[in-house]
Amino acid sequence: MALRDQLRVMVVDDMSTSRGVITQALDAFGIRNVASASDGPSALKALATAPVHLVISDFNMPQMDGLQLLQQLRAGPKTKGVGFILITGKADKDIIDQGRKLGMNNFLKKPFDPNDLRSCIEAVVGRL
Repeated sequence: MALRDQLRVMVVDDMSTSRGVITQALDAFGIRNVASASDGPSALKALATAPVHLVISDFNMPQMDGLQLLQQLRAGPKTKGVGFILITGKADKDIIDQGRKLGMNNFLKKPFDPNDLRSCIEAVVGRL
């Protein structure tokens, strides 16, 4: 069975269009087991009952930004090892450095090409 058939992914973004673009790209790659959340707190709640292998999160969200979500994931015994990709429109060095300190696996700058997303995912989980 191919990795893409087993991979469980959570897409977290407050913009439904962004969630849709990412989800469509994942579907095009053959990744069908995709959940989504519109903010960090609801993502954490969903992940508590339905764990995933990879979280793809926007940085700029209300209530809890992507790095705060990452920090919460790394602090949880069940979620500390989950792969984490941060997607941001402003890939400031400070944000990227902070993400790496917190255990971010990879990042992608918006806007992105689906092939860039695929490469970014494969750098974290392996060939799809």
